Amino acid sequence: MYRTVKATSGRQIFQPLHTLRAAEKELLPGYHPFEWQPALKSVSTSCHVGIINGLSGWVASVDDSPADTVTRRFRYDVALVSALKDLEEDIMEGLRERGLEDSACTSGFSVMIKESCDGMGDVSEKHGGGPAVPEKAVRFSFTIMSVSIQAEGEDEATTIFREPKPNSEMSCKPLCLMFVDESDHETLTGVLGPVVAERNAMKHSRLILSVGGLSRSFRFHFRGTGYDEKMVREMEGLEASGSTYICTLCDSTRAEASQNMTLHSVTRSHDENLERYELWRTNPHSESAEELRDRVKGVSAKPFMEIQPTLDALHCDIGNATEFYKIFQDEIGEVYHKANPSREQRRSWRAALDKQLRKKMKLKPVMRMNGNYARKLMTREAVEAVCELVRSEERQEALRELMGLYIQMKPVWRSTCPAKECPDQLCRYSFNSQRFAELLSTVFKYRYDGKITNYLHKTLAHVPEIVERDGSIGAWASEGNESGNKLFRRFRKMNARQSKTFELEDVL
Repeated sequence: MYRTVKATSGRQIFQPLHTLRAAEKELLPGYHPFEWQPALKSVSTSCHVGIINGLSGWVASVDDSPADTVTRRFRYDVALVSALKDLEEDIMEGLRERGLEDSACTSGFSVMIKESCDGMGDVSEKHGGGPAVPEKAVRFSFTIMSVSIQAEGEDEATTIFREPKPNSEMSCKPLCLMFVDESDHETLTGVLGPVVAERNAMKHSRLILSVGGLSRSFRFHFRGTGYDEKMVREMEGLEASGSTYICTLCDSTRAEASQNMTLHSVTRSHDENLERYELWRTNPHSESAEELRDRVKGVSAKPFMEIQPTLDALHCDIGNATEFYKIFQDEIGEVYHKANPSREQRRSWRAALDKQLRKKMKLKPVMRMNGNYARKLMTREAVEAVCELVRSEERQEALRELMGLYIQMKPVWRSTCPAKECPDQLCRYSFNSQRFAELLSTVFKYRYDGKITNYLHKTLAHVPEIVERDGSIGAWASEGNESGNKLFRRFRKMNARQSKTFELEDVL
């Protein structure tokens, strides 16, 4: 997946790894020499390391299934070197454009890395004989977001490369593939342990690598932002997403978040989660379970991996669209003046909504909300179609206004650079989110009395602050990794030699 070999016809054909290896060895990690200063703690100094067994260094226990097929990965530093060498021309081009003389710029490069990790359900072989086993996989990957240089005598760092398509699978490099269920915390953390150790070692060291014919030194900054909420909670030791502690960014409870929808600030961090876990573990004040839980705000497991507290734009889209779909259903059934409708009634409203969306918007009903459906549902046309089924004029108006506000707000957490792409919406965001919250707590009070969904809370309360801090939410989303999942499935079905030992290697 680092790159595919083009056939002579110019058509792009996917080939299994051994052909790729023979054809273009240097595209795979493990080809280029490099060194670290100081040497990485507990990581071998050898540069020529290709695909390794993700469990290398583990002691096999008697009852384990043969573990040599569970996971394959690249060594993190070797993969980063390969990705940087891929960008060699872009980096040199960037230096030339800024008029930075070659020999002066050998140190002071800093590289920003986005990390993504996502679980995939059901990747079992569709055509194999025997019983269908529920197989799940997890992919961990990274994207080089930007390379900047601090020239001598300059206060500001100059960005010489910025990834133009941070959400494409082409810029998203796979690092580790595992046949593991993402809910199986022990196995997942066990497999990712060495990756975390390498990442931590790299934070305190400089990479010396030849780029453009000169040895240059790079420092890496890692930001884990391509995670959905489930994975964030798992990695940061928080309770699962149904918890009363609704947010991975602040300490608000669900009831507080539904009362005060917009005024919250980002407070959680990895270090704070670690401190809270210590409190949870030791209970120094000898409190009851309830008091203790309130003190640590739902941190009840050891945070395993540092994740940048942010909002995942893709899942935000999906979460909010799911919520709107439910509002549409409730409005068709006029829930606002009915108490506890029966299951049958709800089913009939849902059928009416699906039928209308299919007729007017060509939207087929989906089992689980996906990105494409979410994007089509959150449009003015969709709301017009729904309004045809809503009797009351004023409810129609409220729905139209709600969707109008949402459409105004969405580009702010979707675009790669909101300050450039939608400055007006960015300025109006807080105002719009206040009005949106006001509508929810008055007209749609029946849904938001004491409860609110996680992503809706984040959309209303945290977006401006994150944009101010990071400059963008959209660029740091998990889409690249999600698109890579699709490729993984395809490779696994088509090219992987059908023996477990090879499969993961061929795909990686």
